[in-house]
Amino acid sequence: MTTQRENRRRFLKLSATSAAFATMASSMQHRLFAHDDATQGEKGQIKHSVCKWCYPEHSIEDLCVAGKEFGLSSIELLAPKQIAVAQKNGMTCGLVNSPRAKTAEGVNVGGIRRSWNRVEYHDALVASYSQLIEETKALGLDNIICFSGNRDGMSDEEGMKNCATGLKRIMPLAEKNGVTITMELLNSFVNHKDYMCDTTAWGVGLCNMIGSERVKLLYDIYHMQIMEGNVIKRIKDNHQYFSHYHTGGVPGRNEIDDTQELNYPAIIRAIEETGYTAFLGQEFIPKRADKLASLKQGVEICSV
Repeated sequence: MTTQRENRRRFLKLSATSAAFATMASSMQHRLFAHDDATQGEKGQIKHSVCKWCYPEHSIEDLCVAGKEFGLSSIELLAPKQIAVAQKNGMTCGLVNSPRAKTAEGVNVGGIRRSWNRVEYHDALVASYSQLIEETKALGLDNIICFSGNRDGMSDEEGMKNCATGLKRIMPLAEKNGVTITMELLNSFVNHKDYMCDTTAWGVGLCNMIGSERVKLLYDIYHMQIMEGNVIKRIKDNHQYFSHYHTGGVPGRNEIDDTQELNYPAIIRAIEETGYTAFLGQEFIPKRADKLASLKQGVEICSV
């Protein structure tokens, strides 16, 4: 029969054991939180950038000042004179805007609709891109955007050959200066009707046809979700062809939060798993009144 003294001994033993477990749990919890505190602010390997055109009411200087507070290091799609302003304010330019040129016939070329898939535009484009490559190198930068142009009845096969023929003309200069020419993948369903470089497969085919490490693709997540979906797998399968990424909410091209269908933290983790360490450009059009707050939120969402 158990005595009162034995019950008291058992109670004291159990209390001591519980106290030991509590102390150990508290210590473990403290170490976990200490680890979180130590690593806070060191999330991810991607550099954060923003496309200036999405914020017409804000100057380059304003974006530089505000962006530094929440992790931006680049204002992109700028011309050389604008880049000098960004650099003066402590920012770089992760992707230089394409040059504009005029053909001998007076046709304006270099933008989304009229570009490398037309041989009659090549002389003007080669001259303007050659000058921009030199300027980009002088600014200490290494990435320039370019476009395929619209189909306008041309087959994809002919357009790819024409793009390759024209871009090969500037590859020696790009390779010499360490500057990458990056063709953007855009959707032709919603925003850019008839644009030729509208699938990953077409863009990859062009890169392979040119055969230079200085021609790559801009994988615009918004545009490619609309065109073909399966974003994470396409990134994993084709990442070696991508020199830049853009964001945007689907549908609507607005904020990239839970109001839209893409899971950006998962997408960014997939990009980082490929070893990518260059720039991610926020290219959504804020619809809220406080546009800079939306930009800050976008950067936070992509800091994983």
